[in-house]
Amino acid sequence: MSGSAAVSGTASDAVSALQLALTAEQAAAYGYGVIGAHLSGAQQAAATADWIAHQVSRDELEKLLSARGAVPAAAAVAYRLPVSVQTAAQARSLAVLLEDRVTAAYLGLVALSDRALRKLGAEQIRKSALRAASWRDATVAFPGLTASAK
Repeated sequence: MSGSAAVSGTASDAVSALQLALTAEQAAAYGYGVIGAHLSGAQQAAATADWIAHQVSRDELEKLLSARGAVPAAAAVAYRLPVSVQTAAQARSLAVLLEDRVTAAYLGLVALSDRALRKLGAEQIRKSALRAASWRDATVAFPGLTASAK
């Protein structure tokens, strides 16, 4: 590992990483509400399942933050979506983007020295990478990493 990728271990590192993952989950839960409105049938059912998964993850992160004495970041009332969604194809593109962002946010947990948080981060990276793969109909080599980081 390079110096910039060293495992961090302070309590504030854990809280920061958890807050980052929480804000990504909150944005994803919001985004899936928009996504589902533009889909039908099996794709709408998949979007609903993913929406619920992000809500469950959000709630888990809030509990972890509270257990550490931190106040979980409040969700925004509304979010500016990174892409306009008018069609089913655009909805699927947004799902991929949101899952990639969630995956990237959980990388911060994997970099911690706390085994439980590292395990949580790895599990969530796997889950969001699989959701992204189902929406894009393909996998990527290093989920959550930008092209320049690979």
